[in-house]
Amino acid sequence: MCIYCCDMLAIIPGWPFDIIMCKMSGLVQGMSVSASVFTLVAIAVERFRCIVYPFRQKLTQRKALITIVIIWVLALVIMCPSAVTLTVTKDEYHFMVDAYNHSYPLYSCWEAWPDQEMHKIYTTILFSHIYLAPLTSIVIMYARIAFKLFKSSAPIRGSHPGDNEGRRVSKRKIKVINMLIMVALFFTLSWLPLWTLMLLTDYGNLTDYQLNLITVYFFPFAHWLAFFNSSINPIIYGYFNENFRRGFQDAFKVQLCSMERETKDTYSDRNNSGFLSGARNRIFVEVQASDSAPPSESGQSSLLKSGLFPSRTGRVAHHGLMVEEFDSKTCSHNTVSIPAWDL
Repeated sequence: MCIYCCDMLAIIPGWPFDIIMCKMSGLVQGMSVSASVFTLVAIAVERFRCIVYPFRQKLTQRKALITIVIIWVLALVIMCPSAVTLTVTKDEYHFMVDAYNHSYPLYSCWEAWPDQEMHKIYTTILFSHIYLAPLTSIVIMYARIAFKLFKSSAPIRGSHPGDNEGRRVSKRKIKVINMLIMVALFFTLSWLPLWTLMLLTDYGNLTDYQLNLITVYFFPFAHWLAFFNSSINPIIYGYFNENFRRGFQDAFKVQLCSMERETKDTYSDRNNSGFLSGARNRIFVEVQASDSAPPSESGQSSLLKSGLFPSRTGRVAHHGLMVEEFDSKTCSHNTVSIPAWDL
């Protein structure tokens, strides 16, 4: 909605709609921006609670829904003054001319404040509540999280200092810290030009020529840069967070499989040879703790490196293999248990 309106106003001269669309457009744009910023703060708060205070009560679905409602209510409240003052007026000194030299009146959608000082106060409130306070909160909480991850150590049972698992955990922590820094940095740089221009137009005592230059050339770029922040965050999460990538891939696979099930009415029966040729198999090793002889160093290293099985005694016994058959045609999973030998 925000991108569509900004692109349209940057191309089309004037305001082509009525006063209701003028008020609704400003309200929806402002609420979307405010809710996006408040959501980033809520995400930072939840990460702060989970990492700095891991033993506190986790966020439940009910609390998450209440948080979402509070975010949108706050966004509505803070943008109501803007929606009330928005109006459509006819420009007495400008008009539009078509290809046939026909002239048409030019209308503008703008905030008609009764006093310019009130508009300055409202801009300052928006700057403090939508940029300055959220940015300060995000930076403080992410700094505490980064300090906690950098300071804390996560020793692996059965592992030795300097092994591959310890280095892997350290790299994972560094990735998380880099992700937090990138999120805070992109938020700061993306919104700073827009708020700088808004404060400059209210407090800079600019001439009409300077205001027109800023409105035509600089404000569209500042808006697009601010909206770019919302699109870059998923990319940052996907690059630095392996769980985010896996969740996205799983959701995409589930959607594709559901679409294939809906479009296909019948399924072909698999023959005996399909287990080897028509399907893709994934083999999982089923293990459990045992008091038998310890495995070789290479076997133990591979188990610790996988990070899938907790090792208490450092000794495992192999009991069987599970072959999960994934049919690419039907997106179905069939698990076949196969007896195996002791390692």
